[in-house]
Amino acid sequence: MNPSVDAFLEKTDKWKAELSALRNMMLDCQLIETLKWGQPCYMFNKSNVIILGNFKESCIVSFIKGSLLSDTEKLLQKAGENTQGGRVLRFHSLQEIIENESIIKAYVFEAIEVEKAGLKIAPRDTSTEQVISELLQRFEENPNLKKAFESLTLGRQRAYNMFFEAAKQSTTRLNRIDSYTERILNKKGINDCVCGLSKRMPGCDGSHKQLAK
Repeated sequence: MNPSVDAFLEKTDKWKAELSALRNMMLDCQLIETLKWGQPCYMFNKSNVIILGNFKESCIVSFIKGSLLSDTEKLLQKAGENTQGGRVLRFHSLQEIIENESIIKAYVFEAIEVEKAGLKIAPRDTSTEQVISELLQRFEENPNLKKAFESLTLGRQRAYNMFFEAAKQSTTRLNRIDSYTERILNKKGINDCVCGLSKRMPGCDGSHKQLAK
């Protein structure tokens, strides 16, 4: 068990029991536990396989390469309309998780086999990829934002678009865009360092936390 995940669960008010049960299942499957992107993450051979998430109406088991799973029970869902490889199992109660333990573990073991086989998600054709409507709205209001966004690499553009799109409500998507506007105007990716302290430029390595001390 990773102490960072212990701390995460200690601070979690919603879905604590459900996430704890899912955590135990991941550990039973011999995955390595860590905390990434602020959520419990489970790895095999140093590759991210599964992320646990908690939302207002549900908690999820997110499979990084879920589109490669056979999904025999037809339970996997896309996290967003334009999600390519990721798929999620969504739960609304502890009882639901307990009753489906064998199915959850079967999906996890298949995800491990996908990693063992070295299977990869096919690259997405980005030639016709569209940004979400809320971002287009902000582009119309702020042409400089559009120019800065289009100057980013396609990977950075896609990361922003997927993050904004993942919010269920339009108002939440707009709020996310507004929160990251300054970062985009500074031509920084969503995971790029903005404090200048990172030792792994251009990526963020968490050094910004020193500023809060």
